[in-house]
Amino acid sequence: MTLKFRIFAAAAFSLLAAPTAIADVWTVDPAQSTLAFEVQQGDTALTGTFGTWSAAIDFDPNAPEKAQISASIQAASATTGNAQFDGTLPNADWFDVAAFPEAKFIASDVERVEGNSYRATGTLDIKGLSHPVVLDFKLDIDGDIAKASGTATLNRLDYNLGSGVATDTVSDAVSVTLDLTATR
Repeated sequence: MTLKFRIFAAAAFSLLAAPTAIADVWTVDPAQSTLAFEVQQGDTALTGTFGTWSAAIDFDPNAPEKAQISASIQAASATTGNAQFDGTLPNADWFDVAAFPEAKFIASDVERVEGNSYRATGTLDIKGLSHPVVLDFKLDIDGDIAKASGTATLNRLDYNLGSGVATDTVSDAVSVTLDLTATR
């Protein structure tokens, strides 16, 4: 076998393999996607969203164990619609956006639970503090459009978020919800 033939064969093989690798890369549509949070403040649910975030998703539902998923969230984009709360979120007691402008999630394992239900286990880093997080999500794919919705629960004190605020004022548990639309 000549060197030229081997180079040709390798090039042809890589061209055939390329569409498979690219087919599983998904691009999130931010206009149709939401990353939200909810905590109990006394007797009231306080909800908010992150307006600026992005995700890198390489996911094949037939091989979830090969998934590569990560997200980057701009902490300063957190809003609740309440001026008092929105004014405190960027401060050092909460997100401390001057020192830690970005939160990150990186999935280390993705598995199918059943049907279109999946579980992504990974690490969430907020304010330089990293802790494991489990995101349970449902995924529906129609051609080249995917819609996913999921939830995770975290303890705000693990990330030093509002550590001076009593738990009867703001609950320790924070529910994070994700609704996204992505295309490939």
